[in-house]
Amino acid sequence: MRNWRELLTVAWTGLTARKIRTLLILLGPVVGVAAMVGAVGLTESAKGDLKEKLATLGTNLITAEAGGTFGQQNPTMPKDAVARVNAVPSVLSASAVAEVDGVLTLPNAGSETYYEAFPVPVLAADSELPQVLEVPLESGRWLADADVKNHTRSAVIGAGLAKEYGVVPGEIRTIRLNGIDYGVVGVLGRFDLDPSLSNAVFVTQWAAKHDFDKEGKPTKLYVRSVDGETEKTAEAIPTAINLGGPDLVSTKIPSDALAASARADKTLQQTALFAGILALAVGGIGIANVMSISVIQRSTEIGIRRALGHTRSTIGIQFLLEALFIGILGGVAGVMIGVAVVHLVSALAGWIVVIDYGRMPLWIGLAVAVSVVAGLYPSLKAARLEPLETLRLG
Repeated sequence: MRNWRELLTVAWTGLTARKIRTLLILLGPVVGVAAMVGAVGLTESAKGDLKEKLATLGTNLITAEAGGTFGQQNPTMPKDAVARVNAVPSVLSASAVAEVDGVLTLPNAGSETYYEAFPVPVLAADSELPQVLEVPLESGRWLADADVKNHTRSAVIGAGLAKEYGVVPGEIRTIRLNGIDYGVVGVLGRFDLDPSLSNAVFVTQWAAKHDFDKEGKPTKLYVRSVDGETEKTAEAIPTAINLGGPDLVSTKIPSDALAASARADKTLQQTALFAGILALAVGGIGIANVMSISVIQRSTEIGIRRALGHTRSTIGIQFLLEALFIGILGGVAGVMIGVAVVHLVSALAGWIVVIDYGRMPLWIGLAVAVSVVAGLYPSLKAARLEPLETLRLG
C-alpha cells in the first residue's frame, strides 16, 4: 500500500466485510458512551426541572406548625398567629389554615364506604392563601370575605381532588361535607412545595365553626419572607407566635427539600458515570478478545500480504485503524442513543431537556482511546506473524 488512503480503505473494508462481528465489537463503546451521556443528561434535566420549579415557586416560603403544648393532642396556634407573624420585619405576607378533622367528604351519593376508608382532608382557610402560596386557581375563584359575611357554604378543592372527582372547569358542582351540601366555587392549582394541598377541600372559618363545631384556630401557617432573609425569618417565627412561652412551633423551608433532591441527583449522576466507564472498560476487553480471535481467523489474509511485501508496521497499523474506527463509530452511536434516551425520558417526565453538547467530543474521545488501547495487543500480534506461521494457523 502506497499511502494512508489505501491503508484506511483496507482497514474499513476489514470491518464492513464482517458486519456481525463488527456490531458485536461496537456494543461495548456504544453502551458505555450511551450510559455516560444518559447519566449526565438525565440528572441535569431533572436538576433543570427543579431549578425551574424553585424559580417559579420561590425559595422564600416558610411553613410553621403547632406542636408540643399547643392544644395538647391536636395542637393549634393562637387565632392571631398571622398578625403576630406579620409583625416580623422580614415577613412579606402570611396565611393560615386549620385542619377540620372528623369531616366525611363525598363527591356523590353511594361513595361513603370508600371515603370513610380514605378520608379527604378539610382545611379552614383565609382569603390570602393563594396569594401567599403564589399559586393560581385552575378555575373559578377563591374563598372571599363575602362568603364569611353572607354565610355561604362555598368550597374550593385542590387540583388533584378535582381530577379524582371528575370536576370540569366551569361546571356547577356540589360536594357533601358531613351531609351538608357545599358549592365548589374554584379549583386551586398544584403546589409542588406542599403536594398535600392538591387533595384537600378548603372552607371558610365560619363554616368550620358553625357546621363542624371547630374553632378554626390555625394548625399551619404559610409565610413569605424577604429574599435572602428566609432562614433568619424561620428562626424568628416561633418566638413571634408563642411570645417566648413554652408552646412549641416548628418551622420548615419547603424549598430545601427540592435543593436536597438536586444534590441527590448529583450523587446518582456520579454513580451512573462510573457504571458507564465500567461498561466502556468491559467493552474494551471485548474489543481486545474479539480482535485477537480475528487475527487468527484472518491469518491467511495477513500471510498473503506479508508475502507480497507488506511490512510488520503496515499490518499492525491496519488493525490499529480498525480499532480506531470502532471507537469512533461506537462513540458517535453511543452519543446519539444517549441523547435520544434523555429526550424520551424527559418528555415522559415533563422535564426540560438539558444536554451539554460540549462534552460530546470528550465521550467520543474516551471511546476512541479505550478502543485504540484495546486494539494495541491484537495489532502487535498481527504484526508479528510470519508468512509461514500463517499457514499453520490457517
